[in-house]
Amino acid sequence: MMKLPGQDILILGAGKIGSTIADMAAELHGATVTLADMQPPSTRNDAQIRTLQLDIQDDAALAAVLQQHSLVINALPYFCAARVAQAAALHGVHYFDLTEDVAAMRAIQALAPQARSVLMPQCGLAPGLIGILGGHLAQQFEELFDLQLRVGALTRHATNALRYHFTWSVDGVINEYCKPCNTIANGQPVTVPPLENVETLILDGESFEAFNTSGGLGTLCETLQGRVRNLNYKTIRHPGHRDAMHLLLHGLRLIERRDLLRQVLEGAVPHSRDDMVVIAAMATGMRGAKLEQLTRSARIYGTTLRGKQRTAIELTTAAGMLGAVELFATGKLPQQGFVRQEQCTLDDLMATRVGSYFQGLVN
Repeated sequence: MMKLPGQDILILGAGKIGSTIADMAAELHGATVTLADMQPPSTRNDAQIRTLQLDIQDDAALAAVLQQHSLVINALPYFCAARVAQAAALHGVHYFDLTEDVAAMRAIQALAPQARSVLMPQCGLAPGLIGILGGHLAQQFEELFDLQLRVGALTRHATNALRYHFTWSVDGVINEYCKPCNTIANGQPVTVPPLENVETLILDGESFEAFNTSGGLGTLCETLQGRVRNLNYKTIRHPGHRDAMHLLLHGLRLIERRDLLRQVLEGAVPHSRDDMVVIAAMATGMRGAKLEQLTRSARIYGTTLRGKQRTAIELTTAAGMLGAVELFATGKLPQQGFVRQEQCTLDDLMATRVGSYFQGLVN
């Protein structure tokens, strides 16, 4: 079994995603990890997952913990990313995170020229896996015209007025619905508003809607600029969700009062563990002097991990993270500085211990 680096991995954030990463590292890699949080869970009789109480706002405490580990996985909210990355870089600790926030990613990127360690943000599903898939499809064309990437974390039974239940972070959803979206249009990098450019998707006979959201492309716009005419990312939802959110954000102007928006959503929209992840990617261009389109799509559902039921979004996000960590540990990625998701190849990802979670994307 492939061992992760040094067996001294620190995971910050013991929420649903952080605890799933810890369980997956223990189950698939035989790793022993430290799971740190302000309120760490009890893991009695678990020799592979040590828990630690930690306030990352305490600079001295954070520095002391980082110095005891060679690699940190940050599963805290996006607004903690730059702070933890800066501390990790200062102490030469390899850093990986899940942030979808563009500003946080830019701040981490700016640390890279002086870093002795790896800084690899955006290692989850979108950004993360979808960038790896997009990079893979782009390489199949001599001339790439359009690359369309779509991901949704959806409840399987959307029975409420929003046609949505929370399956992951409330803060993350609000962030991606409110921030500008990077894209490439007619060969030029541009930003477009979130919740716009609504389209209908029919996947396996079922209708969905998709619309602009922020952060899903990670660094792919930079990587493919000059190589693609049109590149965009949209979030998949059940039909009707976008209009309801647009009313809240713009009709009621809650985009200007995000704390109130969070209270409204937390009070009115249930969380659900009965979820699915839907992935769809379409690329069009010239292959062998012919105009062709390649598509990849998959639906992923929850299952058990180390005796615990885990949701689809928990499993796919954790797998995206540990795939990147494993590729780093085995020398398939740079060992210093800023690393982009699309530097991972799809073939290498599929060969990792977590590759089985994404087998539906391989034709």
